[in-house]
Amino acid sequence: MKTPYLAALRGRLDPLGPWIAPLGLRLLMAWEYFESGREKLHGSNWFGDLQQAFPFPFDQVPASVNWQLATWFELVGAACLLVGLGTRMAAGSLLVLTVVATAAVHWPMHWDGLGELAMGYAITDQGFGNFKLPVLFMAMLLPLALQGAGPLSLDRLLQRCLHARLRWPERGGLTAPLC
Repeated sequence: MKTPYLAALRGRLDPLGPWIAPLGLRLLMAWEYFESGREKLHGSNWFGDLQQAFPFPFDQVPASVNWQLATWFELVGAACLLVGLGTRMAAGSLLVLTVVATAAVHWPMHWDGLGELAMGYAITDQGFGNFKLPVLFMAMLLPLALQGAGPLSLDRLLQRCLHARLRWPERGGLTAPLC
């Protein structure tokens, strides 16, 4: 049985979902990837120690190139997510980066069963892996890659401007487009 209060609350919250949910994901992911990219930018390259653990074709690329690619994908991807520009491409690129990082760094090197594998689903480094955080990041990047940035984004603004410019001649050219 629905109460009128809950129905009214739902009626007010439902329209906010498409606006707030992608914005929240974008801001959180932008912060996390910016932090990671900044650490790489100011840190030393440790990819050489685990180059053989990278999945193909990244194991064929020199560690210094992988380091630079990861650093700049994280920094530029974070900036794109922050403002919502090229969001699907940025989220897709960061998703690939996270899969590679999970395979090379976070996945347990050896596990004999699902119980032992499940021990790696944690945010720790106790010898069983630590793939919980990257899995959560992948789950948060997926809707951004598939659905885009949402209404509060440069992607949406550019889409509206392009649509307005394409329709401008149909309006007789008497009024200027929004952008």
